[in-house]
Amino acid sequence: MDQKVKNLLDDWEIDNPALYEIASSVRTKILQIADTVDEEVKYGGILFAAPVPFCGIFVYKQHVSVEFSHGAKIEDPYGLLEGKGRRHVKLHTLEDLEKKYLTDYLRLAQKVAE
Repeated sequence: MDQKVKNLLDDWEIDNPALYEIASSVRTKILQIADTVDEEVKYGGILFAAPVPFCGIFVYKQHVSVEFSHGAKIEDPYGLLEGKGRRHVKLHTLEDLEKKYLTDYLRLAQKVAE
């Protein structure tokens, strides 16, 4: 893990342990969906590429946002994506990862980025 990524995760854990837990779980899912995933700290969050950038995690005061680099191209089978260009899913609880079909959206995001 890159030191900048570790530092940001540490900051999130200190600032808001509940949101850190959500962000950490999202990160684990992202790292599991592709053979090789690169991550970097940018724009106040963690961006992921496999090999093309496809998503990012951002922690706000009340939620974690998973933003999709090519979100406008993603088919939205569940009608849960917010935004227009860089579409995203807001997560407020760990249960939202399943309730909002995060793994499905991550796979779709990676596929359209290829």
